[in-house]
Amino acid sequence: MKFLDQAKIYVKAGDGGAGCVSFRREKFIEFGGPNGGDGGRGGDVVVECVQGLNTLIDYRYQQHFKAKTGEHGMGKDRHGANSPVVVLKVPPGTEILEEDGETKIADLTEPGQRFVLCKGGNGGFGNAYFKTATNQAPRHANPGLPGEERWVWLRLKLIADAGLVGLPNAGKSTFLATVTAAKPKIADYPFTTLHPGLGVVRVDGREMVLADIPGLIEGAHEGHGLGDRFLGHIERCRVLLHLVEGTSEHAGKAYKTVREELEAYGEGLAEKPEIVALSKADALTPEMLKEQVARLKRAAKRAPIVLSSASGEGVDEALRALFTVVEEARREEERENAPVEETGWRP
Repeated sequence: MKFLDQAKIYVKAGDGGAGCVSFRREKFIEFGGPNGGDGGRGGDVVVECVQGLNTLIDYRYQQHFKAKTGEHGMGKDRHGANSPVVVLKVPPGTEILEEDGETKIADLTEPGQRFVLCKGGNGGFGNAYFKTATNQAPRHANPGLPGEERWVWLRLKLIADAGLVGLPNAGKSTFLATVTAAKPKIADYPFTTLHPGLGVVRVDGREMVLADIPGLIEGAHEGHGLGDRFLGHIERCRVLLHLVEGTSEHAGKAYKTVREELEAYGEGLAEKPEIVALSKADALTPEMLKEQVARLKRAAKRAPIVLSSASGEGVDEALRALFTVVEEARREEERENAPVEETGWRP
């Protein structure tokens, strides 16, 4: 299945059915009177968040979604049927944006959430509705109201507890493959990862979701390399694991390059808790390792974790550091969302 995290679609709710102009004509009934029924309501267009989806690929090949018009009213006081709802299913973490791509309409993060994107038009009144004591034979009915229509953007932001950031070839995909059952593409050239990846980490009986995004290079916020569009997938993360390649020319400069791109992107990424780690330690001599650790410590202003996904050195330490931050954030969210207890006393 291909990964698609952005799609532009056109949606239109159904128009309301027209009311009916009809009169009762039966044998032996001298004054029949109007009996035109009302039109049915047009169908709504609803977006529903469902479990089991992780891409917007369904909206790559179909971009137009229209609900049906409500049935028209009929004689004998028969009302038209309402049109069925059109449901668009999206994965958790999907944002709905206006056509300008910036104004947020809705953010669906929990399976089962539904949002009415376009409301169907109401059905028109039949002539029976306009019957009064002074107007006993109305010969007009209302047409149905038009349904809403709009162009919108669907943008997926993966929901993960922790995210991996770093330059290309920093060892992010190798780390993800080591600690989870995910099978990302791994090779010895830059930009091996072209799409974000997810994996579930299990350590000490605890679980969290880890996200890997394509590497950043200097000028990514200006469109260099793969750009910074994939940074949206770590906006929801509680903590970032910043991997710096130990075999790079200067670990401190590599760290600062990525930090500058995070700050240029904004959306609070630069303020997120960060765990810094020097990767590929197994490929360094003791002297080179000591020098790179010192460079990274000066740049990050903290002691980095030294790890090697190939040998397993430092991997558990990095995971436990991530779990510490993630669990603290979870407890904080639980305290904020806890219901307020009633004390029984009122001023």
